[in-house]
Amino acid sequence: MVVLQEESEESLNQLFRALADGTRRDILARSLTGAPSVTELAARYEMSFAAVQKHVAVLERAGLIQKRPNGREQLVSTNQARLRRASELLDHYESIWRQRMAQLDEVLLPKGK
Repeated sequence: MVVLQEESEESLNQLFRALADGTRRDILARSLTGAPSVTELAARYEMSFAAVQKHVAVLERAGLIQKRPNGREQLVSTNQARLRRASELLDHYESIWRQRMAQLDEVLLPKGK
């Protein structure tokens, strides 16, 4: 499990907790195609500005986005390397799942019968 040993349990928990929420995934998707301000993001949701700020903070703590000041605004951009890392981890879990399913097939569907 070399893939998982590179990160602490808390780091992995933060990453997947951040991705577990639909609003945060949407914020992440919007920051992939540009660098929207937190104010611009907040205008897109039926929730308070403070609530959007909290979602952005969760993504930032997980390392999935960065904020940078631009005058009075905070611009949000995706950390591509961290997003790739999440994808690698999910691929790793999928390969384990596929291997276990193949083993189950071998038990339930023996060859030659």
